[in-house]
Amino acid sequence: MDPNRIIQALKGTIDPNQRIAAETELNQSYKIINFAPTLLQIIVSDQVEFPVRQAAAIYMKNMVTQYWPDREAPPGEAMLPFNIHENDRQQIRDNIVEGIIQSPDLIRSQLAVCLRAIIKYDFPGRWTAVVDKIGFFLQSPNNASWLGSLMCLYQLVRTYEFKKAEERDPLIAAMQIFLPRIQQQILQLLPDVAHWSVLIQKQILKIFFALVQYALPLQLVNKQTMTQWMEIFRTIIDRDVPPETLQVDEDDRPELVWWKCKKWALHLVTRLFERYGSPGNVTKEYNEFSEFFFKTYAVGIQQVLLKLVDQHRQKQYVAPRVLQQVLNYLNQGVNHSLTWKQMKPHIQSISEEVVFPLMCYKDEDEELWQEDPYEYIRMKFDVFEDHVSPTIAAQNFLYTAAKKRKEVLPKMMSFCYQVLTDPSGDPRKKDGALHVIGSLADILLKKNIYKGQMELMLQNYVFALFNSDLGYLRARACWVLHSFCNLKFTNDLNLRNAVELTKKSLIEDKEMPVKVEAAIALQTLISNQDQAKEYIKPSVRPVMQELLHVVRETENDDLTNVIQKMICEYSEEMTTIAVDMTQHLAMTFSKVLQSDAYEEIEDKTVMAMGILNTIDTILTVVEAHKEITLQLEGICLQVIGLVLQKHVIEFYEEVLSLAYSLTCQVISSNMWQLLGVLYEVLQQDCFEYFTDMMPLLHNYVTVDTDAFLSNPKNVEIIYNLCKKVLTGDAGEDAECHAAKLLEVIILQCQGKGIDQCIPLFVEAVLERLTRGVKTSELRTMCLQVAIAALYYSPMLLVNTLENICFSHSAEPITSQFINQWMNDTDCFLGLHDRKVCIIGLSTLMEMQNRPDAVDAVATQILPSLLLLFLGLKRAYASRAPNDLNENGEEENEDNEENEEIPSDEDDIREAGQQYLEMLDQHQVQEDEEEEDDDEDWDEDGLEETALEGFSTALDEDNSVDEYQIFTSALLRVQSRDAVWYQTLTAPLSEDQRKQLQEIFTLTEQRKNAAESKKIEGQGGYSFDMTAPVPTAFNFGATPGGN
Repeated sequence: MDPNRIIQALKGTIDPNQRIAAETELNQSYKIINFAPTLLQIIVSDQVEFPVRQAAAIYMKNMVTQYWPDREAPPGEAMLPFNIHENDRQQIRDNIVEGIIQSPDLIRSQLAVCLRAIIKYDFPGRWTAVVDKIGFFLQSPNNASWLGSLMCLYQLVRTYEFKKAEERDPLIAAMQIFLPRIQQQILQLLPDVAHWSVLIQKQILKIFFALVQYALPLQLVNKQTMTQWMEIFRTIIDRDVPPETLQVDEDDRPELVWWKCKKWALHLVTRLFERYGSPGNVTKEYNEFSEFFFKTYAVGIQQVLLKLVDQHRQKQYVAPRVLQQVLNYLNQGVNHSLTWKQMKPHIQSISEEVVFPLMCYKDEDEELWQEDPYEYIRMKFDVFEDHVSPTIAAQNFLYTAAKKRKEVLPKMMSFCYQVLTDPSGDPRKKDGALHVIGSLADILLKKNIYKGQMELMLQNYVFALFNSDLGYLRARACWVLHSFCNLKFTNDLNLRNAVELTKKSLIEDKEMPVKVEAAIALQTLISNQDQAKEYIKPSVRPVMQELLHVVRETENDDLTNVIQKMICEYSEEMTTIAVDMTQHLAMTFSKVLQSDAYEEIEDKTVMAMGILNTIDTILTVVEAHKEITLQLEGICLQVIGLVLQKHVIEFYEEVLSLAYSLTCQVISSNMWQLLGVLYEVLQQDCFEYFTDMMPLLHNYVTVDTDAFLSNPKNVEIIYNLCKKVLTGDAGEDAECHAAKLLEVIILQCQGKGIDQCIPLFVEAVLERLTRGVKTSELRTMCLQVAIAALYYSPMLLVNTLENICFSHSAEPITSQFINQWMNDTDCFLGLHDRKVCIIGLSTLMEMQNRPDAVDAVATQILPSLLLLFLGLKRAYASRAPNDLNENGEEENEDNEENEEIPSDEDDIREAGQQYLEMLDQHQVQEDEEEEDDDEDWDEDGLEETALEGFSTALDEDNSVDEYQIFTSALLRVQSRDAVWYQTLTAPLSEDQRKQLQEIFTLTEQRKNAAESKKIEGQGGYSFDMTAPVPTAFNFGATPGGN
């Protein structure tokens, strides 16, 4: 392969004028043998311009991740899909580690992704040599190769990072070689705080973290090696960062390697303490280790961490993520007497001088609020931000300390009281005090000493802040009301005041962060205070309009949840404003979807999804009002059209749900047109979204069956979709849904002249049965389509079966179908499926011109029916209302008064430990049962199948009764064809004959009950259900003896 040709093409991809031609050239070349190894040569060559090497690295990363693994040909296709040739793969395996070691950082990171993909597929099977190669460079006296080889080792460890312990054997074997080596390396480097040395130390810490974060390999870390590692972590946490780093801008300091190295060391000790070193809170395999870890290291490490806390207290710089991890470790330490005793003398100064300032409004908050209030809102509600925020870590630490240690809460509340009552106090400190009190709300509301004072606190210190000139204090006032939304108000005036002030902030405040907090506070008050709901009722329209305005402006996902909850709270009032709201939401959705930033920002996707769900909620609330639904339909169709037109596939599920909601009562001409549009759009993605389409397609068939049949195109569309699913590789779940839909059409269109469809439907499902079927669900669902066809027209089905021949067999498929059906009667579960099977077998049994294949299975027919009736009886019983134990749980919130633990005791979470062990035990049982779970299938748990929700005319209350169909059929056989009757009944045992008699008795009772119900409905009388029932079946030995 000519490297220059590839270099020129790669160069062209960087130039906008040549890009298309260059990409075409590469797309024509990448399948040629030796292309990928040549690409790697270009990447590592110093002679090639850097931008070209970078482009080559990105192209190679995409190639390896997509084409490295072997792939099978799709069903029905002979040609294998492209993957990188084994010769090329071997060349890459031989050279990629060296490539990573030699390359600069930007290229190294791309090649590292390639390496991880290769290890994932080839290690240990095809490439054990990777361990030797990494080992060779790690041992090299040339330390220039260390960082690159450590990066390669990191990819190996990360491949196994989240695997179960029993799946990590290849990694454990490799780490028995590497772990001692990298420990020696880091010990050698510790005294050297030069940039290069600390970079390598950081990489070693990242490797150790990936090794232990999910499962601790006790066979690798004995007490001696763990002691050495903990000493390494302690040294890194404790050592000073070079003073020259203070010359760097404070915003950039967290990215310096010295702080990053410290962060990883803290990340490690915190993880080890939380997951494996906290006695009483670990799974049983770590019990011994946790005792050793806690007694040996916990206090020593905490001593170093308290030193870091003190540095921060004295206003010395500590990187935010370092401080966050320190607080997370201390949070764990609060639960144990040993670490608590060490922390206790400092807890007041930590609470007041470290935690409290972190919870106050800060300069950076003010800067962001003023410069970009929308970004301020995004930051405050970003759950990912919570995982790295020192403020949230401080809040969590204080909460645990206040809940578990009795000394903490009174002193902190006293401190906050002083701050709030100081007339000349700093308003930012007032914000901090309220932040502290709100964070501890659920503890305060459970303690008798405080819960009576909280209403006064709101009245005296919070309500006044709604009139503050400072936006952040008005926002904090709303947040505090949100925190205390469960408070039992003794004075209705205070509750009314809280609701009015929050409503006013939402509607009238000029600052968007205040409006957002007010919206959330208002919804939580309404959801938790019955009276608050009444206070807002007259203002529902302006409140909802303002909520919509705020959502449109901020595109905040939390607020779409607020709107959904408000819609449910005010469902009656919603009918008058539903159209305006939906119009607003549709405009917001359109704005989000068409904004330039949409592609890059995940928040916008979540937010847009929230809007679609909110529109769906509105449709559900107003579904009883057809005239409103009709007005909403036009707006919703614009939204659906926008998603389909732009092919935004992540919203297909939501727009299909919208279309379903619009077709539940009546189907307009516009909605019928949508069926054709969906068919065109989803031709390509039909497999992936078929199960999401199913509720909508079911509506098209069942809501207005006559309209569905009036246009042959409708039936054709649904048949084509089902056929495509059944012949493709959609997976068995989608195939079950496709077969179900064909069954629904047949049962729904009984007597409506769809004879021409029956052969197509039956052939599609039976052809699917000729290929491998893994689950009994798919097998029975395919059989059920043919059974439904038998019920539709017995002779039409028989003729269809006689005319179907598949390529692997010259015989008609009739006997195969009937034999399979008989073999699988015990697999028909739930109410509907058993009912169909019973009706089918009854029809088969009664046929006068029955196929020979039926006679061949005659002895199985009645025993199969009896088994089905037994299951059916249980299915009906499971549908009966079961009121037992519904009120079994008592609320005990007042009994949680005292969750504190004495200073000399540990917080051993017995329930938590039992839960962890139960999970472990459950996993063991699952593994043991996995092999034979099909044999011991517990039918009792399956009285309703997943597809049973897609009802048909057969499932309606006044539809045919399967008991009457069966008994009538058997009685007719008995009187008309004594020989056949004798053949059917001869194999029955005495117990089975009793069962048959019970079925006949039950049939009479059901018949009487139905007639009684009918007469009662007309104001008549009730039948006596215990009336004697005549014996009708004759089991005499001689045919015709009845």
